[in-house]
Amino acid sequence: MVRVLMVCLGNICRSPLAEGILKSKTFLKNVKVDSAGTGAYHIGSLPDKRSIAIAKQHNLDITDHRGRQFSVKDFDDFDVIYVMDSSNYKNVIRLARNEQDEQKVKMILNEVFPGENLDVPDPYTGGSHGFRIVYDMLNEACDIIVEKLS
Repeated sequence: MVRVLMVCLGNICRSPLAEGILKSKTFLKNVKVDSAGTGAYHIGSLPDKRSIAIAKQHNLDITDHRGRQFSVKDFDDFDVIYVMDSSNYKNVIRLARNEQDEQKVKMILNEVFPGENLDVPDPYTGGSHGFRIVYDMLNEACDIIVEKLS
């Protein structure tokens, strides 16, 4: 089994979308997918209503998700940790105990644009249009991730 963790800041916008998208693409494969946030702002919360809406438009239901914070234990529980932006990357790497932990952390858009370290923009403070853009970015990245897991 391959264990994949998606990480953003609050775990209510980007990472639950990425989790839902990847789960939908790997439901017949031996893949475990979860998500977390680097901040403690939304522990126990549902995803943002705009994330729920854009997921629903693509026949995904992410309403079973509840926000949680990334912890050092996640390095033990997951094989790959995809972060949404450079700030998330720094925050996760800061908790790494060793090089093995650090090697698990990857910028998700590097799957689409290798080595460019591009950020998935945080749509939280904007309107629903930003969530559509983020969905498309994550969907493309997850297609590549699925290919690599096959």
